[in-house]
Amino acid sequence: MGLKKYCSFLYFLLLSSTLLAQQPQKPSSVEIYHQIQKLNFLGSVLYVAAHPDDENTRLISYMANHVKARTGYLSITRGDGGQNLIGTELRELLGVIRTQELIEARKIDGGEQFFTRANDFGFSKVPDETLKIWNKNQVLEDMVYIIRKFKPDVIINRFDHRSPGTTHGHHTSSAMLSIELFDKVNDSSFYPEQLRYTSLWQPKRLFFNTSWWFYGGKDKFDKADKSKLNNFDMGVYYPSIGKSNQEIAALSRSRHQSQGFGSTGSRGDEIEYLELIKGESAKDKQNIFEGIDTSWNRVKGGAPIGSLITQIEKNFDFKNPSASIPTLLEAYSLIQKLENEHWKKIKTEEIKKIIAGCAGLFLEAVAESQSSTPGSTLKVKLEAINRSAQRMVLNGINSKPISQATFSSTPLENNQPHFVELELLLDKNQAYTAPYWLKEQGTVGMYAVSNQENVGIPDIIRTISVTFMVEINGVVIPFEREVIYKYNDEVKGEVYKPFDVVPVATSSILDKVKIFNSDKSKTVGVKIKAGKDNIIGNAFLVTAEGWKVSPESIPFQINKKGGEKTVYFEVTPPKNSSEITASSYVVVEDEKLDKEQITIQYEHIAQQQVLVNSEAKFNKLDIVTTNEKIAYIMGAGDEIPLYLTQMGYEVSVINPEEITSENLATFQVVILGIRAYNTVDELAFKQQILFDFVKNGNTMIVQYNTTGKMKVKELAPLSLKISRDRVTEEDAEVRFLAPNHKILNFPNKITSNDFKGWVQEQGLYYPNEWDATFTPILSSNDKDEKPKNGGLLVAQYGKGHYIYTGLSFFRELPAGVAGAYRLFANLISIGTKTN
Repeated sequence: MGLKKYCSFLYFLLLSSTLLAQQPQKPSSVEIYHQIQKLNFLGSVLYVAAHPDDENTRLISYMANHVKARTGYLSITRGDGGQNLIGTELRELLGVIRTQELIEARKIDGGEQFFTRANDFGFSKVPDETLKIWNKNQVLEDMVYIIRKFKPDVIINRFDHRSPGTTHGHHTSSAMLSIELFDKVNDSSFYPEQLRYTSLWQPKRLFFNTSWWFYGGKDKFDKADKSKLNNFDMGVYYPSIGKSNQEIAALSRSRHQSQGFGSTGSRGDEIEYLELIKGESAKDKQNIFEGIDTSWNRVKGGAPIGSLITQIEKNFDFKNPSASIPTLLEAYSLIQKLENEHWKKIKTEEIKKIIAGCAGLFLEAVAESQSSTPGSTLKVKLEAINRSAQRMVLNGINSKPISQATFSSTPLENNQPHFVELELLLDKNQAYTAPYWLKEQGTVGMYAVSNQENVGIPDIIRTISVTFMVEINGVVIPFEREVIYKYNDEVKGEVYKPFDVVPVATSSILDKVKIFNSDKSKTVGVKIKAGKDNIIGNAFLVTAEGWKVSPESIPFQINKKGGEKTVYFEVTPPKNSSEITASSYVVVEDEKLDKEQITIQYEHIAQQQVLVNSEAKFNKLDIVTTNEKIAYIMGAGDEIPLYLTQMGYEVSVINPEEITSENLATFQVVILGIRAYNTVDELAFKQQILFDFVKNGNTMIVQYNTTGKMKVKELAPLSLKISRDRVTEEDAEVRFLAPNHKILNFPNKITSNDFKGWVQEQGLYYPNEWDATFTPILSSNDKDEKPKNGGLLVAQYGKGHYIYTGLSFFRELPAGVAGAYRLFANLISIGTKTN
């Protein structure tokens, strides 16, 4: 899939930021000309790092747009373990978002995107831990497979393999693995089973993309001897599109919206440095392809193709691009005769796009609805129009699945649209549309992908498509188009969405964590959504031994596709503490359907359907809560208010502009969401109101913030300085520094058992300096490190209490970790009077 996208590198620079992946390409003459130049370059470079946002978009853009090289970015993970600045999705759902953000970024800077099966399980301090959780052999296997398929002449590492422990363990691991495989990727005994799908390859050079950051500062880097480093000026300007290379890179980086990486483009000279790590040294330090034949002469039978493309480039008529079509057809026919399957496939896709662009050939397959179910009939409307004087004939239409409609050859006259309607019968076993890497059960560190040929593919694999067989001057060219869906929005105009295959019905348990703090039963809602019209069935809620569900099943009927209905079960917990995973499913037409449909929709990425098992955590907790009213101020995005409500608290989410002494008077506790002081500008003007709230006898709980830009000068009413300290080992021993403190004893007695079962990490960005008035409550540390005592700090200020915590409650509460709920209840209750 990536091969079909990369040559549109400059076209997307002129599109609005909200256009999505499904929109058809309509390149200008300038863009077509750049595609022709790229067609005449046969060289590849692969950039390697660990996460979305690690890539150097300036370098990727430079290689793709200035050098004209086929340029890829291999991100070891999909960024699943980070935080989300635009919504509440975390873990695998965040990985889906960041996957799409990288795909959108590559459309702008001209690269292609690849991933391994590695799951971003969270921050790791050392490579040893990273490679143990990832499964080193599997990640190495995937990297080898991707390199053998992509066949880069040059590999560039983002990170330094020689500095373990100085940066994220994932970062160093990506470089270490890249270096380890460099001398093995061409060895037939190294993962030999891959050779059924690809062939051996040996890159020429491997570089480390060094910079001032790795030298400890710009001053040190300026003084360093850089005479042996490859270097080139990336600050090139492209007059044909009116943008500098850095401006393109900034647009690309700004796609990383979930990480808040909006970037302002710069202009002028900017030198990039590469340190040769492996391979042959080049005399020309400005040319990483020195000694590598990047012309058509590198493939047998390629010389005449190169001559034709050079001729096309030289004689290209910007006012009449279609004049190049006859020569392009000659080159296309010669490419089909190449023995080198690798370059044949790549250049075939490139030249097909150029021919279509020169002809203004618009081909599209639009479904009548955004989704259909397996076994149903899908109506698809096809449009074909040739907007050039070049004579061509639409002499066939092939579809997947196969249509029964008959079709006769039709001339495509200049600027005369031709429409065809098809009915496609979807197989009853047609796979649902969903991220392929989430379909199988993985581990903490790895996704499971059993089909070798899928490894590395960045996007959801979509199989419903139409191929237009277009004959031009006797040459028949197949143009494949995925079936998509579009409609007209009164505000946005033409809106494109991907076409999805969905289950007949899906269900979801409304509360992903349900807290039972007594023996009384609670009502649990299960929402059912119809994937087609007129469904009748029964809904079920499944728990575990000791739990009771009533009734056993609930009948339902939904008349309209997309309609929803919620049914309610009564659930009674056991007398003793219990933590279970409950599930829901529906039975329709004797088919058991157990998936929940999650739709991810943001303006800057294509809409995504994710199907997961419909599950929730039910916890019968030994927990006591008090009656505080809570005001919650959202930060970067979390779901803690939802879980506090589950605990029985009255929670109000208030906007920053609503923070006044009068509005806070009815609350006893104010809680700030994660990274609130990094993301909410208004807090700079509300801090004194919040401090006065505490001083007057109330409680303020501040969750973690990063060391980046702060919106306030003072984080707390007392001296407090946060650091980058964190405890990444979620099972690290927790020691009580103040065992008799109220926060560990009321209303719940906190013990070491309350820190069992924590997920991903204990906490992050702990303070390392604080006023003596603060009492540090907990101490823990990762293996072989010094104790970190800043995870939970409590201070009395005036008549109230200020609490700062770096503990990762935003991960633990959604995961249903019992001890996290009990401890959070104690934080809230710090100001409650006891008998």
